[in-house]
Amino acid sequence: MATAIYLEHYLDSIENLPCELQRNFSLMRDLDNRTEEKKGEIDKLAEEYISSVRNLASEQRVEHLQKIQCAYSKCKEFSDDKVQLAMQTYEMVDKHIRRLDADLARFENELKEKLEVSSYDSPEGRGLKKGEGRGLREKRGPKGRGRKSSDEDSPRKKKLKNSPELSDALLPMQPSDVLDMPVDPNEPTYCLCHQVSYGEMIGCDNPDCPIEWFHFACVDLATKPKGKWFCPRCTQDKKKK
Repeated sequence: MATAIYLEHYLDSIENLPCELQRNFSLMRDLDNRTEEKKGEIDKLAEEYISSVRNLASEQRVEHLQKIQCAYSKCKEFSDDKVQLAMQTYEMVDKHIRRLDADLARFENELKEKLEVSSYDSPEGRGLKKGEGRGLREKRGPKGRGRKSSDEDSPRKKKLKNSPELSDALLPMQPSDVLDMPVDPNEPTYCLCHQVSYGEMIGCDNPDCPIEWFHFACVDLATKPKGKWFCPRCTQDKKKK
């Protein structure tokens, strides 16, 4: 029920998006047409100037050149307006994409927690001995993720709290999928591949690591390793020392 309500609200939020995009694209096309007209005017003024420059007085030459310069300035103004519209259109769509990605990550976390609770309440989980059950409860963290409470203040835990927004994607992604996607130039990059965050990522336990976050596929990982983990670069530096 909650999912249906969320979907309804999300569809309402993007209801006007197609109209806004169509309006921006129409304005950009209009600016393109006006720019082309102005370029034709510049070509005509240039031809007139070249053909009659010898017969023109110095004041007339200056006046003619000023007309050409004014037409160029107008072209630049149209181009700047088009760039601003393109940026506005991109941000308009990107805002909805980021919201959807963040919600997908949140839904996945909630799903993981429900699966962990259901597996703990399963017949196998209930069949544990009291001592084992008590030991398991002591080891489980505040959210039941299986981490010791003493790990809360470790550098790794602090990094997890400040992890990239999309570090937990709902659908697994391959590096090739991300390379084909348009990248926000302002979005930070990570890993040895210098790409944006996607899919499962792991943080290096070296607090001085210059990269910090790595994609599983780029460091040959299929699952999160137990204990501390150091990236290939930091491991190599340690061996040199």
